[in-house]
Amino acid sequence: MKQYKIQITDKALSDMEEIYNYIAEQLQAPKAAMEQYNRIADAIETLDTFPERVKLMEAEEEHALELRQMPVDNFYVFFHVREERVIITNVLYSASDISKRLRDE
Repeated sequence: MKQYKIQITDKALSDMEEIYNYIAEQLQAPKAAMEQYNRIADAIETLDTFPERVKLMEAEEEHALELRQMPVDNFYVFFHVREERVIITNVLYSASDISKRLRDE
């Protein structure tokens, strides 16, 4: 089975750090913050095989960019598949204005 190299952008790492900090500090739940962070990281690691199982986004602009959106609990992991690589671009809260946040990047 084909193996892909996972590349996480600085922006995606920053998104994950913001999620962790919000849960740990604002919600005062550091244990839950680490568990959520690990669930997202574990889900990202599964993309090393058959990342195409996650369908392309339907919105025209994101579809043209071949952007994929994988749900993980109340968050979405956004990524591209390029040759032998899976490039994680963002990790966003699902209730946020996703289209606006992706355009602002």
